Amino acid sequence: MHAHAEAADTAPNWPDDIFATLQRFDVRQVAYVPDAGHSKLIQRVLASSTMRGISLTTEEEGVALLAGAWAGGQRGVLLMQSSGVGNCINMLSLIPILRFPFLTLVTMRGEWGEFNPWQVPMGSTTQGVFELSGVQVLRASNAAEVPAVLEAAASQAYNALTPTAVLLSQRLIGAKVFTK
Repeated sequence: MHAHAEAADTAPNWPDDIFATLQRFDVRQVAYVPDAGHSKLIQRVLASSTMRGISLTTEEEGVALLAGAWAGGQRGVLLMQSSGVGNCINMLSLIPILRFPFLTLVTMRGEWGEFNPWQVPMGSTTQGVFELSGVQVLRASNAAEVPAVLEAAASQAYNALTPTAVLLSQRLIGAKVFTK
């Protein structure tokens, strides 16, 4: 058996829209835990001469990495899946203390068409965890929303220093299914 994504919104260009927005906002460091939902964006970052993709062993490392990037004069973004948000709770407390720009893009699991019951608890509490941690939450549920949502989120994070998470819905990225 193997897993593949079954997308409800199959427009292939939304990762390119995200990449273009990150370029416009001069993002230089992209921290990520490998994730199928972010795979096209990660490939674009790794092929870029202006961005550095940094593979993490766990999501909370990304929060510290973004603080370090800012201290070193660069902007960063953290890519993760909703199941990794719970790993970041303690590290999210650094954001208001150090007052650095924080932008994270979160591919959602545990919602639209989810087959794996282990993904549901964190998927259903991701937004609340961020909000309780002082992180503003925006959501993109279809490809047409992605450019405007990313533009707003990047502006909030980098210009107003408002910690911001963009939830990329499972409907947008596609529900994983297992096949034989």
